[in-house]
Amino acid sequence: MQSRALEILVGFFVCLGVAAVFVLTFRVASLNTVGPSGSSYTVTAKFDTIGSLAPGASVKLAGVKIGRVRSIGIDPNTFQAVVRLQIDSHYDNIPRDSGAKILTAGLLGEQYVSIDPGGAEQSLKDGDEIKFTQSAFVLENIIGQFLVNMTQSQKAPANDNGGGSAPAPPGK
Repeated sequence: MQSRALEILVGFFVCLGVAAVFVLTFRVASLNTVGPSGSSYTVTAKFDTIGSLAPGASVKLAGVKIGRVRSIGIDPNTFQAVVRLQIDSHYDNIPRDSGAKILTAGLLGEQYVSIDPGGAEQSLKDGDEIKFTQSAFVLENIIGQFLVNMTQSQKAPANDNGGGSAPAPPGK
């Protein structure tokens, strides 16, 4: 009888552990709901480069999460990345001339879309496009440019006098 009670207790703790892992998974993923809630609207933004931005990334306004990146595609005419942003309908007064930029949380953290509010009286509506965008800061590109500049500066002659052959100044 005592072994039966022990088995039930162990089973209860295993179920509790599985439930805890399930809850923590959704907390880490920052999912507020598990499906379409119907209380949001979608806007698009085009970027030259999106870095490692992925669907499900946060959309923030003044550091406050207001939505999620729903999908990412390519515009076949401009070859820009088209990012669909799903914004909570509670934030339905974002000015139409607002800008969007891709930022990174921390030095090497997750990338997200930040909305910079504009000053227009009209608000963004479902299906609108954010015209003012700033692409992602790609650390690999900056490091590559730095290395190229460093190798070019090391190859340049140290006593370059402008490329001409000017006479040397008389010595004392």
